[in-house]
Amino acid sequence: MKTKQASKQEKKKVVGWVVAVQGPVVDVKFTHQQDVPNVFDVITSYTVDDKKVTLEVAEHLPGNIARCISINSTLNMQRNSPAFVPGGGIEIPVGDEVYTRLMNVVGEPIDQKGPINSVEMRPIRRAAKGTKVSKEEGAKVGVELLETGIKIIDLLFPLVKGSKNGILGGAAMGKSVLTLEIIQHIVKRHQGACVFTGAGERIREGNELYLELENQGLLPKIKMVFGQMNEPPGARYGVAMTGITLAESIQRQNKDVLLFIDNVFRFLQAGQEISTLLGRVPSETGYQPTLISEAADFHERIRSEKALGGSITSIEAVYVPADDLTDPAVVAIFSFLDSLIVLSRERVQMGLYPAIDPLLSACNNLDPDIVGNYHYDIAQDVLRIFQRYEELRKIVLVVGIDELSAADRTNYERALKLQNFLTQPFFVAEVYTGRKGVYVTVEETVRDCKRIMAGEFDKRGEKEFYMIGALD
Repeated sequence: MKTKQASKQEKKKVVGWVVAVQGPVVDVKFTHQQDVPNVFDVITSYTVDDKKVTLEVAEHLPGNIARCISINSTLNMQRNSPAFVPGGGIEIPVGDEVYTRLMNVVGEPIDQKGPINSVEMRPIRRAAKGTKVSKEEGAKVGVELLETGIKIIDLLFPLVKGSKNGILGGAAMGKSVLTLEIIQHIVKRHQGACVFTGAGERIREGNELYLELENQGLLPKIKMVFGQMNEPPGARYGVAMTGITLAESIQRQNKDVLLFIDNVFRFLQAGQEISTLLGRVPSETGYQPTLISEAADFHERIRSEKALGGSITSIEAVYVPADDLTDPAVVAIFSFLDSLIVLSRERVQMGLYPAIDPLLSACNNLDPDIVGNYHYDIAQDVLRIFQRYEELRKIVLVVGIDELSAADRTNYERALKLQNFLTQPFFVAEVYTGRKGVYVTVEETVRDCKRIMAGEFDKRGEKEFYMIGALD
């Protein structure tokens, strides 16, 4: 809320006025051409009930007019309202005072715990740094694995420090729960710093996340920023830049940081809405013509910099509209990710959680030079068994399991045991399932998969392997 006294002080530097308000699109006219701010600069105005409205310049129009996208609601804005140019773009607090706090895209606290008293401020947008080719290019670079304690991820889709990982799935398939479980495990085990960015998701989910992190005692290690579903597209689009700016600030302190985004598809969807509101001609698929460049602007800032010493590891939930993995926005995100973890609705219906489809998913980090030959060989054997199981399953549906050869029947039954063994009760889902969550190390997962494939448990039923931890 803006006080009357502050409003009067700002009126001394009025340089423009509002000439049109069309939803989140606001046109601001200036007297002189040199007064028109640059693209992405901030303009502020006020509603009739004295609420501050932050506008970001999107394009310049003839007649000294700046067309802007509103970051917050434009309800009760009036034509001819005064507009002010503070100078520069959106800046947010990034100091250690931001830990435990919730803030919005412009850095204002939304947790009702008072102002964030941080002396360090940084702009959320910055120019691309370009690419440097190191003289040590070609030398073997050491990598560090991040153990999540989730069996199927650690076995088949290992996380590596400094990588970009996507969790893809349609509605109600467990993306947020899986993301929250990874936060719970990694932040506790690795004692790292974390930034959570809520882009275009439900307020209920943000509230549940905050309460869960508070119960787990993880808030002192986490900075959170939200641009939720009820906010204008400017907030849902800008929140991704705010989140990466927080992550970069931690990286500058020579620390490793985990960046969680839920949901990066909503960020691109907000860009589509802004493009439509500005009257730009869409591409053939209906998305904005700048789709790839917008995805690149965000993802190219997720990088490990040797000069800073820290790394940024991103885990991004990606909503897949109508379960269509060929959607242009989803495909645009693919090219930036090192790991694609695809959730399957069929596995959700079978009650297999996490509902990760091992054959649709892919991971660049599953490499002998990264995980070791032993782990790599076991993982490849598991994938081969699952591939054979998919072929046999269609036969079994027609002729029954008794018609399979002895070798095929053995493979089929071991695949069922492996499929059930790679399910796992989550700590964050205990209140829903009534099952106590478990953490399984990589060594235990690899060892137990080898035991199942070696036939050590051929006489046991597959139901005994459902929703358990290690086989011990």
